[in-house]
Amino acid sequence: MPTWFCSREWFYHVGKFDEGGKGVPEDLLFFYKHIQKGGEVVRVNHCLLLYRYHPQAATHSVLEETIWNHRVRFLEDRVLSSWTSFTIWNAGKQGKKLYRSLSPANRKKVTAFCDVDEKKITRGFYTFEESEERPKPKIPICHFRDASPPFIICVKLDLTGGAFETNLNMLNLKEGVDYYHFN
Repeated sequence: MPTWFCSREWFYHVGKFDEGGKGVPEDLLFFYKHIQKGGEVVRVNHCLLLYRYHPQAATHSVLEETIWNHRVRFLEDRVLSSWTSFTIWNAGKQGKKLYRSLSPANRKKVTAFCDVDEKKITRGFYTFEESEERPKPKIPICHFRDASPPFIICVKLDLTGGAFETNLNMLNLKEGVDYYHFN
């Protein structure tokens, strides 16, 4: 779980936590306000804090869908609003879920899905069955080497024994310009 901290002065500048009650991801919303007000993030690659699990923790009242929806809206506002087109890296469950969660305007910007799974690539396209459009939108699926940036990457890091990271590094892309992780 990521841990973040800031000075009290910055905390007051950003504003209070959203005390909307049970089920509100107040820490996530505060973090997004921090970013929107020009706050920075610095990654520290070692444990700073140990969390203790207990069944009564408030975090259990926040639905996964609520967090997902906030994350997608933030992605759309901060990244996709300035892109004219992009590729979703992952033609599997997470990539398709992201596609379906996007606003109609941002779904139209998706030029392709890319993947390494030959079965998905051979299928050739993803049909958005829930769409009311006729004909239903069909988004091509290609190998990652044949895809064009920018990318929204829906692949978790450290799950493939380094294979995904090697593939990404081979493309010589710049994070925050050519791609963003969304996982």
